[in-house]
Amino acid sequence: MDPLERLKSLKLPFAELIGLEFTAATIDRVVAAMTVRAELCTQPAVLHGGAIMAFADTLGAAGTILNLPDGASTTTIESKTNFMRAAPLGERIVGESSPLHRGRRTMVWQTRITSAESKLIAVVTQTQMVL
Repeated sequence: MDPLERLKSLKLPFAELIGLEFTAATIDRVVAAMTVRAELCTQPAVLHGGAIMAFADTLGAAGTILNLPDGASTTTIESKTNFMRAAPLGERIVGESSPLHRGRRTMVWQTRITSAESKLIAVVTQTQMVL
C-alpha cells in the first residue's frame, strides 16, 4: 500500500471531524487540505488557532507514522506555532509537513499552512515521541 493510501485507510476520528483530507504523502512529505467551516471558527469568522494547531499536529503525526518501525506508535510531546495571518470562513487551507529530524526516539516535523493562493497562515514545528 502506498503512503497516501495508508494514511487514508487510518481511522482518525478527530481528523474526520475537522474535515482534514490527505492529498499527497511520501515518507518525506505529507500534504492535506481543509475548508474553514463555521464550527471551527472564532469571532470574527476566522479559523480558531487551536484548529490550525490540530490540523498541523495531524500532519506531523501522519508523517511520523509513515516512518515508524513495525510495531511502534507515536505521540506529540512538543509543539510550537507561529501565526502569520487569519484564515477566514470558507477559505481552503493546505498544510505541508516535512521532517527536520527522524531519530529512533523522536521525530521533528515542520508544517507550513497556507491559503489556496499560497499565502502563509502558520508554521508549526512539533516533536513526536516514538513509542
